[in-house]
Amino acid sequence: MSSERPPTIDPVAAARWQAGAPALSPWLHEEVARRMEDRLQWIREAPQAWCHWDMVRGGLQGHALVSARYPKARSQIYESAIHCEAVAQQALAKPWWSPARWSAASSQFGLPADASVQMLWANMALHTAADPQALITQWHRALGVDGYLMFSCLGPDTLRELHAVYTALGWPAAGHAFTDMHDWGDMLVHAGFAEPVMDMERITLTFATPERLVQELRELGCNLHPDRFPSLRGRRWRDKLYDMLWDRLADPGNAGQLALTFEIIYGHAFKPAPRVRVSASSAVSLQDMRSMLRKNGKES
Repeated sequence: MSSERPPTIDPVAAARWQAGAPALSPWLHEEVARRMEDRLQWIREAPQAWCHWDMVRGGLQGHALVSARYPKARSQIYESAIHCEAVAQQALAKPWWSPARWSAASSQFGLPADASVQMLWANMALHTAADPQALITQWHRALGVDGYLMFSCLGPDTLRELHAVYTALGWPAAGHAFTDMHDWGDMLVHAGFAEPVMDMERITLTFATPERLVQELRELGCNLHPDRFPSLRGRRWRDKLYDMLWDRLADPGNAGQLALTFEIIYGHAFKPAPRVRVSASSAVSLQDMRSMLRKNGKES
C-alpha cells in the first residue's frame, strides 16, 4: 500500500464496504454524474473507447447519458465489487429484437487493458478508496496517450452539520476525513497525469425526518474512520441522535426539513506522452516507445 493512503481511512473497513455496498445508484451519485456529463461538452475529441469504473454505484443513468453523447464509442465496464457486475450486465442487456442491440457500440466487462481507452469515467468512487494513489495510478495505466480522466468525489466540507452534532455530543468522528481538491491535483501529477483541472461545488440536501436522512447516508457510504464507535449502539443512542438532528439540522428556510451539505469535487486530467529520463543507461517499454513514436509522427 502506498504512503498516500488517507490517515483517517481504515483499509479493512473500506474493503468490507466495497464488497458489500448496496448494488444501486444513489440519487446524489446520479445527480453528480449528470453535472459531470455536462462538462464533456468542452472536450473536443470523442473517445473511441471509454471505461466506466464502478458503473452501478457511479450511476446507471449517468452511464446512459455518456453513452448517448458518444454512441459510436465502445464502453468498458469494470466493477470492483463482484456483486455489482451482474447488476451492471442486466442493466445493459438489450432484447434480441432491439435495434440498439445491433446498431449501438458494444460493451465489454472486466478490467481495462493498459492503454486501451481514451476516457476513464469514475463517478463518486475515490473518496472511499483506502489507497487512492494506487487507484489513480491504475486509471493512468488504462488510458492511452492523450486520453483523459473524468472523476468526482466528496470533499472536506461534506456532512459538516453531522460532524458538529457528533462533536457536541462528545462522540467519535461521524466519518472519515475527505481529501481536499488541491491534494487530489498533486496525486494526479504524481501518477503521471498532466494539466489537472479541479472544480468544487456544494449541494444541500434536505430530509423530512431523521430516519430518512440516516437511510440516505447508509446508501451513500459508511464511517471508515479508524476511531469510529467500536461496537453497535442501542435504541437509546439512536433516539438521542434523532433528537439532536431535529434540534441542530432543522432549516426554517426549508419548512423545517433537515439540511445536510455535500461538497462535490470534480477532476479532469490528461495522460501525456511518456518522457524518457536521460541517463547512462535508459530502459523504455515497447508500449511507451510506440506512444512516443506516434506522438512524433514517425509511426504509421
